[in-house]
Amino acid sequence: MVKRRTVLASATASLGLAALGWTPAAHAARTMKLGRAASFSHEQLVARARALAARPYVPPPAPPREVLEKIDYAAHGKLRFKSDYALFADGPGQFPVTFFHLGRFFQTPVHMYLLEPAGDAQTAREILYDASYFEMPADSPARALPAGSGFAGFRFQESRTGEIDWRKNDWVAFLGASYFRAVGELLQYGLSARGIAIDVAVAGKPEEFPAFTHVYFETPRPGSDTVIVHALLDGPSLSGAYRFTMRRTAKIVTDVEATLFVRRDIARLGIAPATSMYWYSETAKGTAVDWRPEVHDSDGLAIWTGAGEHIWRPLNNPPRTTASSFADQAPKGFGLLQRDRAFDNYMDGVHYEKRPSLWVEPLDAWGKGAVQLIEIPTDDEIHDNIVAMWVPHEPVRAGAQYRLRYRLHWNAEEPYPSPLARCVATRLGNGGQPGEPRPQGVRKFMVEFLDGPLADLPFGVKPEAVLSASRGTFSYIFTEAVPNGVPGHWRAQFDLTVDGDAPVDMRLFLKTGDRALSETWLFQYHPFPSVLNLWSKP
Repeated sequence: MVKRRTVLASATASLGLAALGWTPAAHAARTMKLGRAASFSHEQLVARARALAARPYVPPPAPPREVLEKIDYAAHGKLRFKSDYALFADGPGQFPVTFFHLGRFFQTPVHMYLLEPAGDAQTAREILYDASYFEMPADSPARALPAGSGFAGFRFQESRTGEIDWRKNDWVAFLGASYFRAVGELLQYGLSARGIAIDVAVAGKPEEFPAFTHVYFETPRPGSDTVIVHALLDGPSLSGAYRFTMRRTAKIVTDVEATLFVRRDIARLGIAPATSMYWYSETAKGTAVDWRPEVHDSDGLAIWTGAGEHIWRPLNNPPRTTASSFADQAPKGFGLLQRDRAFDNYMDGVHYEKRPSLWVEPLDAWGKGAVQLIEIPTDDEIHDNIVAMWVPHEPVRAGAQYRLRYRLHWNAEEPYPSPLARCVATRLGNGGQPGEPRPQGVRKFMVEFLDGPLADLPFGVKPEAVLSASRGTFSYIFTEAVPNGVPGHWRAQFDLTVDGDAPVDMRLFLKTGDRALSETWLFQYHPFPSVLNLWSKP
């Protein structure tokens, strides 16, 4: 996991540094250098991916490694793309494109191409790297890179005709392997999506990071809120052709079409993967581990199953790497969400309360498989330690081919919320009763639900908690309205008694009679000696 953590931490830093403290001169766009024109179609890109997969993998040529290694965190932060060189800075379309520089943490060159109409077809011309495109100190090690080295990634800036200064604000960025991110409707970056995930948390196998090596920008239509990008993905285990159709309105929607060709067997193929950070929340926090009440980009996994059940699984910072599998067939969607939107629960100027939620909506029936959640221990917010993805049921063998279509919603909330009450908090404490000796091995849980049918319960009607667990016994089970005067805000309280340190999987929902009132709460509890003496490092 070190490679992914390094990539994402560095990507976050690069995005932030490039947006702060620099206001370029406002003048007409300069012309970037372009290569010779060649025919292009998405079908040709698919054929190229198929041909690559039929041959042994060869890493793409890269600039001298000794030069890239010298472009460290500090040196990379001083390389700022000049917005007057931006692609489409004067149109057509609303959204100029700017580029990221190669460096120690971004060593795979990405070749960028401009697609131009040619009758009923398109031609592709490579955008040739030149150091003059970047603000670059005189002593920068980047000056030793040869012309045509390529770029590390790209981003779409905000509308050049809007009220926001597009030179200092972007809304989608592709940087590092196959990672990409978008701001949500709250105008804040957070978690990332990926083109594909290969062998995440597979025992005895390192995770693989295939990369987008060639990217093609369609010339946009004047006034359109949509941009289209094609990309070639390649790595040791597979190759693929992607088409991203990205729409920028108050929210951001990304339609993904992918055709994948498998070179060799894959133990865990993650489709539509999302990668996020969860350090701690109100659920459990080490004593004095940090001054902030909560630190996370996402606080839970939501699933809308093929059978129509809405599930909420709060995230964990576990004592060891864990993989949870939620078997399903033809899921309606899933996503890593940030439900807690109260600033006072974070108290941080980086605005965790504004981080986007990412919802995956299949546009084709995905058949049988599972939403899998990988949780990795972390002791800091700089590490992305959460992965959620769809994993097919059938083994992934060399020679297999996949055609996928899905939609990514970068929202504040899930786009298709359940009509039932949703879970809004999970809290743990020592079991037993106040004023009495607290028993060992007993943990108290308070699970809060809000709105939905709970807001319309007749006076005097109390919901019933329906509980089950993989092991252990329950006691002191009851429900009550949260005493804050908010209609429809209820909590279920119970104690769990369990021996040993093996995880416990629990399930809970509220009902009255035969009527379900809430979504289904799932939780994986990792027993620990005392909730009052949590240590800072898992």
